[in-house]
Amino acid sequence: MSEHISIKNITPVDVTEPSVRIKKPDHSKRSRIYVRSVKGRFENIRRSLGIVMIGMFALAPWLQYDGRQALLFDIGEQRFNLFGLTLWPQDLTVVAYLLIVSAFALFFVTTFAGRVWCGFTCPQTAWTNIFIWFEEKFEGPRNKRIKLDQRKLDKDKFFRKSAKHTAWVAVSLLTALSFVGYFVPVRELYVDFFTLDAGFWTAFWVLFFTACTYGNAGYMREIMCTHMCPYARFQSAMFDKDTFTVSYDLARGEARGPRPRKLTLEQVHEKGLGECIDCNLCVQVCPTGIDIRNGLQYECINCGACIDACNGMMKKMGYPQGLISLKSEHQLAGGITKILRPKLIGYAVVLTIMSALLMFDITSRVPLELDIIRDRNALDRETNMGLIENVYTLKVLNKSQQQNTYKIEVIGIETAELKGEQNVTVDAGGVYSLPISVSIDPAYLEQGSQKLYFKVSTFVNGELIETTEPSTFIFTGQWN
Repeated sequence: MSEHISIKNITPVDVTEPSVRIKKPDHSKRSRIYVRSVKGRFENIRRSLGIVMIGMFALAPWLQYDGRQALLFDIGEQRFNLFGLTLWPQDLTVVAYLLIVSAFALFFVTTFAGRVWCGFTCPQTAWTNIFIWFEEKFEGPRNKRIKLDQRKLDKDKFFRKSAKHTAWVAVSLLTALSFVGYFVPVRELYVDFFTLDAGFWTAFWVLFFTACTYGNAGYMREIMCTHMCPYARFQSAMFDKDTFTVSYDLARGEARGPRPRKLTLEQVHEKGLGECIDCNLCVQVCPTGIDIRNGLQYECINCGACIDACNGMMKKMGYPQGLISLKSEHQLAGGITKILRPKLIGYAVVLTIMSALLMFDITSRVPLELDIIRDRNALDRETNMGLIENVYTLKVLNKSQQQNTYKIEVIGIETAELKGEQNVTVDAGGVYSLPISVSIDPAYLEQGSQKLYFKVSTFVNGELIETTEPSTFIFTGQWN
């Protein structure tokens, strides 16, 4: 008995035909995000912190200390003035400790509360909020801005757009002037810039940072957070199941959908609906345009805007608040968040240690440095008095902010005598190069090299400041 297998004739399909061609997502255009304003606890905190941070940034260059600009990073002179502290390239450890402390503070906060730095205190967030505020003032709330952009250009649209961009440029220019004011004297900067007397490079950097601020806060906005900032990419390495993040309670919210406001929560549950009414406000207020209901995403900056929007809607509906909230993964699963855990404790320990080292380095720092260069052309020589002489060049660096007179001594070998200037005056931040020789009775020397020390000291406001650096004294023995 033979079995017949039916054969189906399949005509090949031409995949080049438009009707069967696979449609790929269009990434050629960026969908503009129209951020909706929101009121609530997190928004109030964010605005308050933004005002404080921007105020500190704008006012700090104007602070004076002892007749000088308190914060001045003078790249030309290679020195940084921080109130009474002057840092030089030799003080790289202070800068290194400061950067390490900042990094571990960021790691600690991120492990505990997620990406709150981005949402509340990041300069990109603060300046973007300012630009959006001006946008709302001149173009109206979200729905009006959308309609305005869809309209053809007319007098009203031209006026509103021009006013907005003028405000943006003004804020950008003031921001750039404040920033450059950290690197050049700020009082002269404003006068020279607006009277067109500023140097080429000063004017260039002011205009450059004006353009950067205008572009970043006015146009790029969320692109800086989602594509250019490296923090968004490696933050997940610091998250764990006990990290507090902005989260949507899936069990409470689903299934989402619209419903009459008159229905009680019990009636809503009887219909198989969750507490999310699918109003989409959480998406409209998000500065990065994500839907938090899809779960945690790297674009989320933990600003809490969606929490405020959702809580406001829950209040109107008569539902319990907290459908979107700052919760850990353990909390969402019905468990308890472990605050003290190995990762968080580890970051706290390292942060404490590095902060202590930073404070020790600053408090133990001596505003005086001595470099010793020994003459290598001649190891030693004999004087007319029969003494053995070595020649050195001392470089005395005054790391303070005032002129000082220093006393130079040599110690470590008996009968050691200095020949040359023993009291030198060095300007604030200056370096004094001093050729000097040391003569010693050969009776107190052994053949070869021996240790001796140069000591430099001064009194500043009645306080003794001194430093001692080692060097070598060479006795070849050929003069006996």
